Amino acid sequence: MTEPPGRRERKKAATRQKIADTALRLFLEHGYDAVGIRDVAAESDVAVTTVFSHFASKEALVFERDQDFEQRLTRAVTDRPPHQPLIPALHREVQALVRHCTAEDSAPVRRMIEASPALQKYEESMSLRHAQALATALATDPHLTRSTTACQATARFTIDAYTLARQADDPQATTDEIFRMIKAAWEATTP
Repeated sequence: MTEPPGRRERKKAATRQKIADTALRLFLEHGYDAVGIRDVAAESDVAVTTVFSHFASKEALVFERDQDFEQRLTRAVTDRPPHQPLIPALHREVQALVRHCTAEDSAPVRRMIEASPALQKYEESMSLRHAQALATALATDPHLTRSTTACQATARFTIDAYTLARQADDPQATTDEIFRMIKAAWEATTP
């Protein structure tokens, strides 16, 4: 008997989510450093190899929405109508991501990340990767005619806007201020 299309993918996604939810719960209950991959696998009722087939590292378990974050940013560029200005699209997406990450229920995870050098280092490398993906989306958009440098700088500033706003006392005001600067810089690079 063959499985209907999509069933296997749904099962894989459910297993991945179960592992991520279990890991986060264990990390928050016992501390990130006190929990190992074997603990996560046992509590999730899966093999260690199954954990690693879904997550490349222990750190990746904490940042399980990493790919969604990156895709949301690149889609703000690639999925917008050609007549829609770029910078407001990026601004809206960063604001939404900051709201999500500064919500009350995100505070324990944020504290855990800030207390762990390994998680901080992983988050930094993730930010660099996100900036590169965003720079590529900007550079390959046929409606945007900017230099590679302008695309890379805009991407880095966008990622930095997210980081700075997430840490600010007033995330909305910080995001707005930074995006006024990004907009001015972007407009200054008009060919």
